[in-house]
Amino acid sequence: MQEEFPYRIDWALPKEWPEAMQMIWKTYLKFEAGDYTEEGIRNFFEFVTDDGLYQSFLRGSYKLLLAHDGDRIVGAASMRNCNYLSLLFVDEEYHRRGIGRRLMDCLCDYLKRTTDATEIVLRAAPYAIGFYERIGFTKIREEEQIAGIRVTPMKKPLF
Repeated sequence: MQEEFPYRIDWALPKEWPEAMQMIWKTYLKFEAGDYTEEGIRNFFEFVTDDGLYQSFLRGSYKLLLAHDGDRIVGAASMRNCNYLSLLFVDEEYHRRGIGRRLMDCLCDYLKRTTDATEIVLRAAPYAIGFYERIGFTKIREEEQIAGIRVTPMKKPLF
């Protein structure tokens, strides 16, 4: 018998944006910043604190899905340009509980229902490549460095 998933998954509300970005930044510093140059760390910080990104979220062009444990935000996944996974982070205390997988499943289901996209694409951080491979992503190209950030382009079919 499968255990019930104990976390709530919902689209983010504007009031949740600051807490979500704080969780993302904290998790990034713990697990990913060590793989990047100072330029990359600065660029990532500027990305998650950019008012333009927040304005895109408010307009609905930057989708943010959150996982909650009660009132606490414990996971976040965002998309832009229809089928591009922009961010996926799970709070350190909640790793290996299926939250990242569930967020990805929800995003893929959303894309299948609302778009004609045939795949979801992303640029994986070195720390996350194994996770993405386990949930069905494959490498498109080898690792690249963009603005001090090491990434591996990956994709996953939606159907």
